[in-house]
Amino acid sequence: MDSEKSATDDAGMTMTRPAVGVMLRDWRRRRRLSQLELSIRADISTRHLSFLETGRSSPSREMVLQLADRLDLALRERNRLLLAAGFAPVYSENALDAPPMTVIRSAIRQVLDGHEPYPAVVVDRGWNLVAANESLSVLTDLVAPQLLVPPANVLRASLHPDGLAPHIVNLGEWRGHLLHRLSRQVEFSGDPDLADLEEELRGYPGGTHVNGPMANDIVVPVRLRRGGRVLNLFTTVATFGTPLDVTLSELAIESFYPADEETARELRSRRSASG
Repeated sequence: MDSEKSATDDAGMTMTRPAVGVMLRDWRRRRRLSQLELSIRADISTRHLSFLETGRSSPSREMVLQLADRLDLALRERNRLLLAAGFAPVYSENALDAPPMTVIRSAIRQVLDGHEPYPAVVVDRGWNLVAANESLSVLTDLVAPQLLVPPANVLRASLHPDGLAPHIVNLGEWRGHLLHRLSRQVEFSGDPDLADLEEELRGYPGGTHVNGPMANDIVVPVRLRRGGRVLNLFTTVATFGTPLDVTLSELAIESFYPADEETARELRSRRSASG
């Protein structure tokens, strides 16, 4: 019997399992938790959790949210669980250009502009470019125009043969770093679109060799050859704290910093020349 399609009660009767039970079980397994471990985290009995997963009990709205929290699900997945259980979503999903997001757009613009003369970019859950500051041109100037057509994917633009890849001195190291980040995101989110993106990127040339770190390296840098010089950059990633909107929860601001004084001078010089 396919346990994903049916379950049998104590009287031997077969029941159709609600989708929410399948989803809860799959997320629990993705998080590598036993029923006992999740039941302890959620402060419910293992028997009750088993009944929820098999469809013998239906979760309340509060129970869905409690389990989703203990499973550390993204807001988008919490809404999907609620819908599967027959409840309305509780988290809004506004487009970034919608009126309720005005203050968010302002905050993003402030962060991006304040990071000049160094590059900074905002990406969504799928690594698509949402916004950027002017200094990102130090990177995008090296990328073929077709890779920058919206929705431009920053990972594709980085590793594609017509993107930044031919200009990255430590391509093996940087490629390994990006693919590792993406692989962890795929594992955590279960997003099939991200899985497809990972498969695509792994098919690009660049090999699996990871260059060893250079002396004095304390982070993984990207070493970019541009105009006869090599720019050494590292990045930080910032997200919004305590988001209650799906769109907002999926945004990330990646900021590039110079890893040496020569790179800092070059970026400041570019900014002065363009200003």
